Amino acid sequence: MRRPKILTTIHEYSWSLFKSDVLAGLTVAMVAIPLSVAIAIASGADPAKGLVTAIIGGFFISLLGGSRVQIGGPTGAFIVVVFGVIAEHGYDGLVIATMMAGIILLIAGYLRMGRLIAFVPEAVVNGFTIGIGIIIATSQLRDFFGLALEKVPADFVHKLPALWDVRDTINLSSLLIGLATLVMIVVFRRAAPKLPGLIVAVGIASAVVLFTALPVDTIASRFGALPDHLPVPSLPDVSLARITELLPSAFVIAFLAGVESLLSAMVADRMIQGQHRPNAELLAQGAANVASSFFGGMPATGAIARTATNVNAGGRTPVAGIVHALAILLAMMLFSTAAGYMAMPALAALLLITAWRMSEPHKWREYMSAPISDRLLLLTTLVLTVLVDLTVAIGVGVSVGLALRLYKNKTPPSDWSVPDR
Repeated sequence: MRRPKILTTIHEYSWSLFKSDVLAGLTVAMVAIPLSVAIAIASGADPAKGLVTAIIGGFFISLLGGSRVQIGGPTGAFIVVVFGVIAEHGYDGLVIATMMAGIILLIAGYLRMGRLIAFVPEAVVNGFTIGIGIIIATSQLRDFFGLALEKVPADFVHKLPALWDVRDTINLSSLLIGLATLVMIVVFRRAAPKLPGLIVAVGIASAVVLFTALPVDTIASRFGALPDHLPVPSLPDVSLARITELLPSAFVIAFLAGVESLLSAMVADRMIQGQHRPNAELLAQGAANVASSFFGGMPATGAIARTATNVNAGGRTPVAGIVHALAILLAMMLFSTAAGYMAMPALAALLLITAWRMSEPHKWREYMSAPISDRLLLLTTLVLTVLVDLTVAIGVGVSVGLALRLYKNKTPPSDWSVPDR
């Protein structure tokens, strides 16, 4: 079924549900604002692009999606891909690739391909997720330690030596702010899980930097003032040559968006005992990415952490996601100047926590006890993600995983013998 969930939930809507959705939407917005900005910066984009993506992408994912509680926007899984596309093709290339990915997802949803997620081996998903977490974490070391390195190499193999070469330029103030933010995020999550701990921790750390005039970079000092309005929508400048060169990146973005959004929807189903509509979800992801590209935004998809925050805060219908998008827009219009004071080490700490949670360390023991073929597949995907390229990692991982599945399905039972003909 490709019918948006909002059309189903509207028949049973009530004033009490509306109040719960509004409160949940506001709570998720407080989490999404610093996270969206941090993801955009880590991706090599202007911080405002993260807010635009959260507003436009989040709105359409909730309005058209097949999940009751899915929250959409920029996610950490895209950092590696987006950074690579911007580095190779420029930001205008990313906008075109995002639009193309949206069209691919629209076609996939129309062709009812939402159930194909079941054929992607779990070991592949776990491998590239851990790999992405490693890349995100290393990309934040410069800002966390305040290292004097003008440009961090994109390639992992060259990144670590470059960071090590400037180890004597550590900014103690940056390090202390980063460590304090890390501690506050962990403490708030454990002591007050319903509190929007991310923005509180980043806000406190940034206020300390502002009022004590510490020599620490902020968003405004590095990127200038944030805009207080959405950009005027426009069509990206597309040509056949650009489409051809960006097609591989578009397929990777579409694949990641589809996988992550459907995984997030399945997690949400378990939390609310619901049932999402995978084809409607793909259509929503497609529409959201096309719309995001019109506003110059980044790729958007369902975000597992923000979706879980929405459920825990009481969100039960897509209205919560719509409120979340509108709340971010309102904050952008009213508090853009204040957002510019967010300290870079604090945002780096936020992404370090995000990278750690992406790797799901509580599942590592389970991974180690899996069959040897699954462990090797996970390790292969992880190594290729970190050392080679995410496109290669996904292609090799999915191909090998499917080959292993076919081999297992065709392997005869142990007591099978050649028939006597």
